[in-house]
Amino acid sequence: MWEYEHSIETGATPEAIWRLWADVENWGAWNAEIQKIDISGPFAAGTRITMTPPGGDPIVLHIAEAVEGERFVDEARFDGLLLRTTHRIDRIGQDRIRLVYRMEITGTGADEVGPQIGPGITADWPDTMASLAEAALR
Repeated sequence: MWEYEHSIETGATPEAIWRLWADVENWGAWNAEIQKIDISGPFAAGTRITMTPPGGDPIVLHIAEAVEGERFVDEARFDGLLLRTTHRIDRIGQDRIRLVYRMEITGTGADEVGPQIGPGITADWPDTMASLAEAALR
């Protein structure tokens, strides 16, 4: 298994973060790594998201969990690998939250392939999360 986690603190409200997460069609406004994105239904467990990075091939994600105001988990499968990303809101004070993104890569060859592909996938997280928090404060 390969894993990576990044977190930031912000004064944004959980409700504002959730609104931005649930508005999948507009993720590109705060995530520069999205050229095109489509969602096949409501922002809920079982729904498919197709995300295309700039110059890349479409990536199909499935929402595995969605707990309003708390977290959502998306999963992608590639050649025997499962890439599972948890997006979480932790309340740390009356006016502060911690945003946490965590990726786990499991499956056949994850110990070898994870360190090769994981850092490239998660490299933009600090910037993306900062942009998300900034958008939520507006």
